[in-house]
Amino acid sequence: MDTTTLAEINGNIATVGYGLATIGPGVGIGIIAGKTVEAMARQPEMAGRLQTTMFLGIAFAEVLAFIGIATPFIFGA
Repeated sequence: MDTTTLAEINGNIATVGYGLATIGPGVGIGIIAGKTVEAMARQPEMAGRLQTTMFLGIAFAEVLAFIGIATPFIFGA
């Protein structure tokens, strides 16, 4: 096998890996939002504080996805 074929295989596998890496943050955001709605239903007077905390949790989950996407560009993998 020549190096061009190996580069093509690595590129395709990396693309699939990046796609699979988005599953984790997606599931995490779904759990965060679902539990927040559940908590708001139990204690409606805390809705404002719960919503703020939910947005922080979503932001942290999204940062993990962005780090996973940006890492190959930064380190040249």
